[in-house]
Amino acid sequence: MTLLGRRIAVLAGAAVVLAGLIGLLLTGKKPSAPSAPLPPPAGSVPPPLTTEEITIQKGQTISDLLAGYRFSAGEIDRLIRSVKPVFKLDKIVAGRRLRLTLDAAGEVRALEYPIDEKSYLVVSREGSDYQAEKKAYLFETKLAYIWATIEDNPIKAVSQRGETDALTMRMTDLFAWDIDFYTELRRGDSFRMVYEKRYQEGKFFGYGEILAAEFICQGKSFKAFRFEYPDTKKADYFDAEGKSVRKQFLRSPLPYGAPITSRFSYNRLHPIRKIYTAHYGIDYGAPVGMPVHATADGVVVSAGRRGASGNMVHLRHKNGYETMYLHLSRIFVKARDQVAGGKIIGTVGSTGESTGPHLDYRVKQGGSYINPLSWKFLPADPLRAEYKAAFRQSVEAGLLMLDAPLAVCALISR
Repeated sequence: MTLLGRRIAVLAGAAVVLAGLIGLLLTGKKPSAPSAPLPPPAGSVPPPLTTEEITIQKGQTISDLLAGYRFSAGEIDRLIRSVKPVFKLDKIVAGRRLRLTLDAAGEVRALEYPIDEKSYLVVSREGSDYQAEKKAYLFETKLAYIWATIEDNPIKAVSQRGETDALTMRMTDLFAWDIDFYTELRRGDSFRMVYEKRYQEGKFFGYGEILAAEFICQGKSFKAFRFEYPDTKKADYFDAEGKSVRKQFLRSPLPYGAPITSRFSYNRLHPIRKIYTAHYGIDYGAPVGMPVHATADGVVVSAGRRGASGNMVHLRHKNGYETMYLHLSRIFVKARDQVAGGKIIGTVGSTGESTGPHLDYRVKQGGSYINPLSWKFLPADPLRAEYKAAFRQSVEAGLLMLDAPLAVCALISR
């Protein structure tokens, strides 16, 4: 029976059995252990093999890495062309480790490269031929629970519970549609979550999905439950009533950690020109290089230098919305690019008329500037009607996990 498909029974009062609810919330299967290798034929001795790992340095190519392992330029070219249908070896990333398997003569018999956190490339060599395959990492997935009250900030609250900043970012991204973590967070706010932790060979590898979560901000509760559609296998987050947690726009274009230094105003003293004029944006004080995210799906209208605005990206969205991101240090998109909400489009800077590093974020609706902090953006598409019953059971399972986390996590994860 798989980890994420097990049913749990919770005894309460008159031994009410809740079976199957957790399975409706969780998806996927726990990976099975690899088959044991066949023993060598009697009397045979396999050739000795050794492995070496190389950390890829900035600017290094696959040719640079293999040149010292008896690969001629022609052989490297043949390797790249053979592997290309599976993975383009010219896309290797600095900082990752290339693992080589060598025979007794020092010839490379195989190589492995981590493509991303879920998969890796395996290339085997037989004579002058190369066989490439993309494989999935084998993980052990366990459920975990966290609860904390915020005294300083979410990062510290999560860290004090033994988790990393990556989990904080997952949580703030999930609730960023409803909560502005720069202006609305207060001491005493709290959160609780049930989430997946992935292990490889007994070592923590990273976080999986957040399954159920609640964030209480200024006394108001925001809940999110993950639900995967059985037909499309696509997952999304909804509140307990089936409304999408996602809205048309994120509440902020920056990750957690940048305070607001100037607000939307029709009459503000300009810090450089020293005259009173309208300020149609929200200024976030942030260090140079902090990533700037598109707040909604859209198309790039323009991206480049725009006078006093410095380096600016201008996006057009559905329903007559436009967003602008001013004073950037770097720009990662170009005109007519399609961008998804949450995509990094540039980095904070101090270009144009600017007294210091910050992001000036502006929103238009129907051609007129609006205050993004007070505007009521509509939610994304709600839960599909035909899955309301299944979702209701999923919510019940999620609430059970939030209310009785230790018992539930222990039962499911073992």
